[in-house]
Amino acid sequence: MPDPVAVNSMFARIARRYDVANRLLSGGADVGWRRILVRTVAQHAPRDVLDLATGSGDVAFALARGLPGHTAITGMDFCQPMLDEAEIKKQQAQRYPNVSFRPGDGLALPLADATFDAVTVSFGLRNMADRHLALTEMHRVLRPGGSVHVLEFSQPQAWFRPFYYFYLKNLLPFIAAAVTGDKKAYDYLCGSIEQYPGPTAKSAEIRAAGFKQVTVCRLTFGIVALHSATK
Repeated sequence: MPDPVAVNSMFARIARRYDVANRLLSGGADVGWRRILVRTVAQHAPRDVLDLATGSGDVAFALARGLPGHTAITGMDFCQPMLDEAEIKKQQAQRYPNVSFRPGDGLALPLADATFDAVTVSFGLRNMADRHLALTEMHRVLRPGGSVHVLEFSQPQAWFRPFYYFYLKNLLPFIAAAVTGDKKAYDYLCGSIEQYPGPTAKSAEIRAAGFKQVTVCRLTFGIVALHSATK
């Protein structure tokens, strides 16, 4: 179970180099993953979206580009240095008037019931100390008929698994250390990915939180999965 204090500290340490590390370590695939997420969200035509574990805001900004301009997007994270990076990017871009950022813990969202049409969380649910509680909080803040979209690392297809885990364990932490100066953070990342459930088990967790109509889209040989469901 992830330690919230340790996770917060880890992301605070790597906040300034987080985006660069993501592009490099994923070979740019993270951009395509976000596009698929946005297209999936757009099919539900939400009036407002909550992006949990928003980090430096890449998903929130992608949603703003891919959804109608009147769609209100709220990015929420419990790590203030990451939110600071998101605000800097927004100011530098001089756009995204429909995007706002605020602090908040995914295990106790500072929001009223039935507040949003859609909730997204990308590569953040894995880091929450209680995934069931986090999912039930997402369910609580969604309006009836609203949708949740969980983009997260998953378990790759069997043939690709040896290559993937060799990269995760033997190459990624050292590349990340060169970029961020924090090898320990990415040692944690590798361990958290290896322990994360595959698509079938993840779908069961989402249903257990009260969601219906769970669908799964596996990406890049299964190393990432997009789960979507409705309230």
